[in-house]
Amino acid sequence: MPNIGAVVRQEIIRLSRKESRSLVGPARKATAQHRRDIAMLRRQVAQLERQVALLSRKVSSGSSTAAPSKAAPTQPFRFAAKGLRSQRERLGLSQTDFGKLLGVSAQSIYNWEHALARPRDGQIAKIVAARSLGKREAAARLKPPSGGKAKRKA
Repeated sequence: MPNIGAVVRQEIIRLSRKESRSLVGPARKATAQHRRDIAMLRRQVAQLERQVALLSRKVSSGSSTAAPSKAAPTQPFRFAAKGLRSQRERLGLSQTDFGKLLGVSAQSIYNWEHALARPRDGQIAKIVAARSLGKREAAARLKPPSGGKAKRKA
């Protein structure tokens, strides 16, 4: 009788292994797929972190004057070279006259308009203040006091 018991026992083991393989096989495949997906997502995260680091380096090196303006408690102002030129043309002023109005040279105005340089925070504040001027008021500010020499127009 021990032979029949051993045979039955081996058959039960064989059938249980077969049944467990049929249940574990899909789970094993799903686990492998999940691991591949996790590896792919990790690669994507690493790539995105590299891109963020690169962009943050570009931003920090490209706008070295942006840090002090953030520290200032006053309202931050944007500066755009194209906007400065359109503001000067709206007032009908030459670069020399606009420079006199702001207290800088005509070369500074040229460099700012062509994005070769960026004005300092104090100069940006003067530019913002000049936004509210009209043509007449700008011309009046450029006129010398009544005791000075009058400027001739060509």
